[in-house]
Amino acid sequence: MSTPHRSARRPSLLGSGLAALITSVAVCAGDAVARVFPYGPRHRSINDLGNQFVPFHAHLWDLLHGRAEGGLLLNWQSGYGTSFLPDFGTYLASPFAVLVGLFPRQDIDLAVYVVTVLKTAAAAAAMAWLLRTQRRGPWWAAGLLGASYALCGWSVIEASYNPMWLDGLIAFPLLCLTGEWALRSRRPAAAALVVALCWTANFYTAYMATLGAILVLLVRVVLDREGVGERLRVLARAAVATGLGIALSAPVLLPLFISSKQAYPGWFKPFRPVPTQDLLARLLPATYSFSSPALFVGTGTLLLVAALPFHRAVAGRTRLCWAGLVAVVLLSFQWAPTHLAWHLFATPNGSPFRQTFVLAGIVVIAAWAGLAQGLPGPKALAGGAAVLAAAALAARGSTLATAWGLALFGAGLALSGAAWWALRRRRLVLPAAGVLTLVLLAQATATTAYGEKGKLAGLDDYPAWGAAHTARSGALTGAGGWPAYRTDAGRPALTGNDPMLLGGEGGAYYSSHTPDVFTRTMVALGAGWTSRGRNVQSIDNPVTDAVFAVGARLRADGTIARAEIPPLVTVRAPGPAPRYGASPFANQELLLGARVYEDPLSPGVCRAGTEAFLWAPEFNATARLADGPPFRLNANPPRNRAALQPMGVSHGPSSELVFDQAAPAHWQLSCLDRPRLAAAVAALRASAAVSVRVSAASVRATLPPGSTGTAVLSVPAIAGWTCDGRPAAGHLGLVAIPLDGHTTTVSCGFRPPGLTPGLAAAGAALLVLLALALRALPRRNGRARDTT
Repeated sequence: MSTPHRSARRPSLLGSGLAALITSVAVCAGDAVARVFPYGPRHRSINDLGNQFVPFHAHLWDLLHGRAEGGLLLNWQSGYGTSFLPDFGTYLASPFAVLVGLFPRQDIDLAVYVVTVLKTAAAAAAMAWLLRTQRRGPWWAAGLLGASYALCGWSVIEASYNPMWLDGLIAFPLLCLTGEWALRSRRPAAAALVVALCWTANFYTAYMATLGAILVLLVRVVLDREGVGERLRVLARAAVATGLGIALSAPVLLPLFISSKQAYPGWFKPFRPVPTQDLLARLLPATYSFSSPALFVGTGTLLLVAALPFHRAVAGRTRLCWAGLVAVVLLSFQWAPTHLAWHLFATPNGSPFRQTFVLAGIVVIAAWAGLAQGLPGPKALAGGAAVLAAAALAARGSTLATAWGLALFGAGLALSGAAWWALRRRRLVLPAAGVLTLVLLAQATATTAYGEKGKLAGLDDYPAWGAAHTARSGALTGAGGWPAYRTDAGRPALTGNDPMLLGGEGGAYYSSHTPDVFTRTMVALGAGWTSRGRNVQSIDNPVTDAVFAVGARLRADGTIARAEIPPLVTVRAPGPAPRYGASPFANQELLLGARVYEDPLSPGVCRAGTEAFLWAPEFNATARLADGPPFRLNANPPRNRAALQPMGVSHGPSSELVFDQAAPAHWQLSCLDRPRLAAAVAALRASAAVSVRVSAASVRATLPPGSTGTAVLSVPAIAGWTCDGRPAAGHLGLVAIPLDGHTTTVSCGFRPPGLTPGLAAAGAALLVLLALALRALPRRNGRARDTT
């Protein structure tokens, strides 16, 4: 026989299941209408989805299958060796991310898409469960509202190509659920674990979700608890659970925070409030804008919220608190101090209204607060409809409003109003619920499809894995020789993270955590960038290949160019500490330790037999040798910086440099002498380490007896390296170890800064949780005896 508790749980499960189903259907239908992958020929991987997130998930696949170079702490494949734990915490720590390991690697794009749909569905289910936990009400209505939350404009337009943000969409109802437990003095340990899960999955959106959950709990405490003491006890329970949960996630959070402070500075865009008509336009379905909050949550849900102030069956204080909270949160989007507070007091790089999902969640909770007290009457519905109609009229003047959006909004408003009114008659419940579901499906499908269209029109896009990926990946695998030498995926690249996507151990790297020291070192050597310095490109140059031990490089035609190079650990002669200058060619020679370039015979002509290299970081056109093919340099300061470009072998005066547009203000041509480079490499090999052993996060090298000067590990000198028990030194941006003539072995290991204190914090939090659990055990046993 079922217990009352289990019987009450069944409707909640049904509501969550319905929410997940509606959400999945709407997302997939919208993508199918837009004919994007996997339903049509259009690319789904736009902007950072294709450039960052799919490659990171491919690297996770390799880690799960034991095929990656490196481990959880260090990624040997990107940026010539970079910290991985911060990237893991930013992009891959979601429990859903590991599901990509169930797919074939060549289906990584499909795997990321499936994970995206599952996350969106999970957010819908979590919200439906929360609503039924807060107040009893129709399970199907909870499912419908849960789906409207997960299908909000922010979710289907912005978070759909930033899949880690969807963890915040899931986190908000889960964190509100921990607030419900605090309200009822239940499950303190479970609450802390939920907080830890949310903050580990994606701390950035979890922070926003936590702010929103705090606001929701404050309203719940004011409405449902009397007396200052009782209210403070609820807030204290919530604060303790939240603090313990965040502490449990510290082994990921602390390295991540420290890494973000050590990253190359990102894009700063001053805050500007959104014009009111544009703000109102984003309430409509089928709108798109990169610079305004995507406020769409479905007309049926909006009508309930707009009707709430007129809903006489709901207590006045309840109406005031929930309607007021919706208004206050919306207004906070328009004021710079609160806007910064939502974003952890740092102006976002890119999409400026990343907290919008919290408002969507509060809108849904407010709608449920009214609906759970009874259906709004005709007067309340008429009042809410008038408010929404006025908003739509005001939005007509916005360039963001579309004819389709206004039509869908108007039709949805009429149908939703009729459906909410019809629900008063029992025999009309099923058709009315069906109408509300169809309205949400139609509007969300249109919004998803329109968003895909807008993103493809305005953002870069990247193809799903295909024949070109397979060919390049196969070539890199066949040429691999790590750790004896690196294999670089080469240029032009398919993405900013080709080493993770395709294989090898190259110099390209794109992340929010791209280290400042790495970017500045690579730029000093002639590297190009996009994304204002956080997407650093590999350098196609034999001198830097020698410095970074790149023994095999993939060419654009699919062939592998091989070179004789020194090992990962080399020795530089004693001398004063060198510093980079303005010329990338002189900087390369400084790092190599030998002169290998010649100055041109005249400003644009190299000696016959030498190889011409052009550095014009601000040039955005083609250049060529007069008797050679053109090469495109892609600069768009400050966003894009053109890379140092190999121009080919000079034949003397007939190979004069030609710019196909006006020459840039700053440029330099230099001429590489291959015999000199070969001699320099031979000299480095002669004094280099005689053996090098590399593990997931360490390097051990045996040096020739009597080595003096500086041992240089061809890895960027990012924070976290220790060598022979001391913090590693630096040599022109690379890890270095001073030698005294007696050292025969050097041993270097990497540990992300913040990991040790993070583990200590998590350990302390775990002990507190265990103590709380042991303290509560006698009480639970006593209650169990009382019920027997």
